[in-house]
Amino acid sequence: MDAVNDAVYRVEATRVMPSRHAGGPWNTSLQHGAAPAALVAWAAERIPAGQPMQVVRLTIDLLRPIPIAPLELETEVVREGRKIQVASVRLLADGTEVVRASVLKIRAARFVLPDTAVAAAPELPGPELGIEPRELTEIPNPFLSGMSLRAVRGGFRQAGPAAIWFRADRAIVEGAAITPLMRAAITADFCNGASAVLDFHRWTFINGDLTVNLSRLPDGDWILLDAETWVGPDGSGLAAARLADLNGYFGRAVQSIVVEPR
Repeated sequence: MDAVNDAVYRVEATRVMPSRHAGGPWNTSLQHGAAPAALVAWAAERIPAGQPMQVVRLTIDLLRPIPIAPLELETEVVREGRKIQVASVRLLADGTEVVRASVLKIRAARFVLPDTAVAAAPELPGPELGIEPRELTEIPNPFLSGMSLRAVRGGFRQAGPAAIWFRADRAIVEGAAITPLMRAAITADFCNGASAVLDFHRWTFINGDLTVNLSRLPDGDWILLDAETWVGPDGSGLAAARLADLNGYFGRAVQSIVVEPR
């Protein structure tokens, strides 16, 4: 099967089988955080609701390293209301919980809004004017090999804030299209890597969580990550970003970072 089209996951009922494409840069035998983030988004959208709802927040706790091994997927509705739904998504490896996520949905409704409520298009250039970050080939990163990137400010392995357009090209769940929510979740997980302030060869700065808030779902395949990282003196940090599509900003992402010397 063509590697670009070989999906990251195969899901059969509650059983999830990851492929090698789930691997990340820190250890290719462990999953990149963007892979389970996309899987959580996929599962969240499949949780039934009493009326049309849209996901407005995903909070994903990465409780343990996630192996490239069979996983169990569990979902539960915590609260069902007329205006909101709160649900949970869990991933377990050999019976041990490795990912726990909270999902907030708000009822979907259309209103005529004033111009002051409409986000302007991003001031940064679009992906067609960006530069492909060549430095990514220095370090094996199976998940990232299924994506297209175009940097319009800064870039990977360049210390400081960065703005990079991301497009997921490889299928995440076999037989299913990549939804706009999944694209937002994938891109959001790259906050710490895109805007790193520490040398990758001397430090690790793995995120212990990811929260994505959305005012709306993105349009199109390309998502802009406008990210920045702050590191504290006690071994922790914060990476945050604005998320945009070609029409404007639609969301924010925040990660808590675990900082350690190699």
